Amino acid sequence: METIGNMGMGAIVGSNGVTFRVWAPNANKIFVMGSFNGWNEDEFELEHENEGYWAVHVESASEGDEYKFVIYNGEMKITKNDPFARKVTNSVGNSVVIDLYKDWNDHQYRLPSFNNLVIYELHIGTFNRQGLNEGEVGNFYTAAQRLDYLRDLGINAIEIMPVMEFAGDQSWGYNPAHPFAVESAYGGPEGLKHFIFEAHSRGIAVIMDVVYNHFGPSDIDLWQFDGWKENDLGGIYFYNDHKAKTPWGENRPDYGRKEVRNFLRDNAMMWLGAYQCDGLRLDATAVIRFLENENPHNHAILEEGYQFLQQLNGEIRSKFPGKILIAEDLKADPIVTSDIKLNGLGFHSQWGLGFVNHLRRVLLEIEDKHRNLQLVVESLFFSFNNDVFQRVIFTESHDEVANGAARLPEEIQPGEADGEYAKKKSTLGAITLMTAPGIPMIFQGQEFITHGTFTDTEPLDWERQSVFNGISRMYQDLIRMRNGRDQALIGLTGQLTETLHFNQETLVLAYSRGHRDHRDRPVVVVLNFSHQNYNDYKFGVPHGGRWHVKFNSGWQGYDEDFAGTEILAVEADGPFEGKPHSILVGLPAFGGIILIR
Repeated sequence: METIGNMGMGAIVGSNGVTFRVWAPNANKIFVMGSFNGWNEDEFELEHENEGYWAVHVESASEGDEYKFVIYNGEMKITKNDPFARKVTNSVGNSVVIDLYKDWNDHQYRLPSFNNLVIYELHIGTFNRQGLNEGEVGNFYTAAQRLDYLRDLGINAIEIMPVMEFAGDQSWGYNPAHPFAVESAYGGPEGLKHFIFEAHSRGIAVIMDVVYNHFGPSDIDLWQFDGWKENDLGGIYFYNDHKAKTPWGENRPDYGRKEVRNFLRDNAMMWLGAYQCDGLRLDATAVIRFLENENPHNHAILEEGYQFLQQLNGEIRSKFPGKILIAEDLKADPIVTSDIKLNGLGFHSQWGLGFVNHLRRVLLEIEDKHRNLQLVVESLFFSFNNDVFQRVIFTESHDEVANGAARLPEEIQPGEADGEYAKKKSTLGAITLMTAPGIPMIFQGQEFITHGTFTDTEPLDWERQSVFNGISRMYQDLIRMRNGRDQALIGLTGQLTETLHFNQETLVLAYSRGHRDHRDRPVVVVLNFSHQNYNDYKFGVPHGGRWHVKFNSGWQGYDEDFAGTEILAVEADGPFEGKPHSILVGLPAFGGIILIR
């Protein structure tokens, strides 16, 4: 079982009290005070161990006690929360003693293979607020109430936007104030454990989004923690020179200090070990590995950050070989998912912007004559290091549906996200997503045409799920075809992609997906990016015999605005366009079909 820290940091619960350990190299005296001693500031003094570490054992302290450190630096006296506090009362409150391994039981859950993953990104605070009072944010318990729904949708992995304790109750989570504590408004450590257990019991993995590129910028007790600073910057946990600058302030962790690297390393191990998360998604890794991420003319590598990522990923791969490491790097750089032995960063997969940018551009084009089908092809055939699953692909993510943008149906038909074109084009995006090579991900509510722009204040409108239950059913059918449980569609989980037909005039694209170990079971996808319905559309295929229509987006059961084209099976005919066989199919406007043999 993974322990937190090399020798244990923060509040370590023992059989007869609690040991408090903290790193404060510039302090000359430290006390711990709390509810266990009436907040007496000078009763329990910590002993200096070595290399700036201090510790004391307090027999009267126990789990549930609140506490803080009183730090003396010369004439300066500072009261600080524990950097390793696994629980806090709130972002400006007190640290709380908790043993994350108390009553710990191994869920015995194993992440599905990467090529079977279908990820659902969600934000705990807005995902489900049903039954809550006005002004209350969603929490782990309300989110868990929707896990049956996600299981039935076919989802086998959830990626949670960050839940490190942040300032206030409403946030996207990318402003961590107390990195080891779980957001109190969401239900704290107990709530997160409940959510993960309930997810695992339904066969759903939980991937945690973590922020190691900056801390804060507000409510951070890490700032000038032991009173020392340079250039009026952040002190021991941060760079105190030009390296401190990030897009979110001068608050970059000092990856050059082993104590800070250990702090981040211990944090990652906590999510994977104590909470049994099934993987990590690291936010903005380019800010960790580049000195000036936002300057396209400066490619100066921050060597300490680069090495930190290599060391972290190497250790995680060794200790947790079945878990997934995802980078949000956004540089389309194969080195991010290259082997550490080849000086790569060692992530398993990375968010790829090419797919979403290309596909949204094609779908948002109003007139057919300006629609560039080649962009779709380019997005299908892009991969890192010849492994298609080193890329997480999506048409919506928290970034893509905010920051000046909106939900895809909203962008297609502003103000009319439930209009015919919005429904058809956005679901054509979903068909492409679920059949393209890569690890597909959808954003909460995407499956029932959620409109507008994502904010951390507006809850997901679950009434739309019943209004657009046909669209939701389409997503369910697509996800179930993609998640590896249907052996007839195993081609969708393979590395092989081949273009069968490309016609810029008709805006029809056909391609096959295949698995190297099951070449006899290809999956053929035919997509129509035009506003025209085609009754008898001919294209070449590699195999003869009968082809069965496994999916047809024109089925009116999905939506009454859809074409109503229904074909159950087609017989292959003679050669066409260089292929040994051909078939004739009906294609719905802005829709697609999926065929198997």
